[in-house]
Amino acid sequence: MNDDVQLDIVKGLTGVIRTFYLDNTILNELREEEAKVRGTMDIGVINEGFNEALKREKVMCIVKDRRFRPPPEPTVVLRGDDGAILGLEVFPHTAHLYEGNQDIIWMGDAFIVFPHVAVKGGESFVMPPIPFVELHEGNGCKDVISCSPAPTSDLKIKNYYGLVDDPKLATILVAFNKT
Repeated sequence: MNDDVQLDIVKGLTGVIRTFYLDNTILNELREEEAKVRGTMDIGVINEGFNEALKREKVMCIVKDRRFRPPPEPTVVLRGDDGAILGLEVFPHTAHLYEGNQDIIWMGDAFIVFPHVAVKGGESFVMPPIPFVELHEGNGCKDVISCSPAPTSDLKIKNYYGLVDDPKLATILVAFNKT
């Protein structure tokens, strides 16, 4: 299968504005950028999804609007050095699972913290690799993951490819190996 098949599949998804493959020049710039990202209260950010994407043959960028489907799993987790989950992203369709829970603290309307979880060592915001079910072995892909780039990386992508920096649009990266 040629590379256009995967691009065409993703282009056909609701909310996708544009798709294209990232070249090595921008991937190297993003690697440097992702390594220096810091989160709220200067907590470190580890973009595990991006680090995994770099290990794949192809890295596709999707420019999407709000109509694009929500991710199937949280894209940000606050994790202790010992692996304990201290907090996580919550979506509108999952918020009801936490309503009335007295053992959590809401940090805005999209992130919760578990204050009673003990942690040994420090903590980091982790952006894990997320499944992307639309690409699979049946359409020429294996080891498929998706991830969100940091906001500064999102801007670098848009600037590099001459795209408008519209706050209503975001980028997602989808990476895979060819079958």
